[in-house]
Amino acid sequence: MTERDDAVRRIDGIIQSLDSTPPGLAGTVTAETSVLGDLALDSVATMDFIMAVETEFDVVIPIDRMSDISTVGDLADAVLAMHAPAVA
Repeated sequence: MTERDDAVRRIDGIIQSLDSTPPGLAGTVTAETSVLGDLALDSVATMDFIMAVETEFDVVIPIDRMSDISTVGDLADAVLAMHAPAVA
């Protein structure tokens, strides 16, 4: 399992724990799952989801970075990039 696969798995766990997760998503979340389209979260649930991801990965996702995130894989890449060592 790659680091990205592990991040997607952890994000899936967060999605499954949300009160507003559609029942049909159980066990079907992949890196290609659309955060806005497939998860069908309202704005409050979306913010709860993002805060849960930030807590899980101990990161703060800058608001200007959010527009670059459309899939669970994009979100996994974003949080992993925040943990990557800076290249000098």
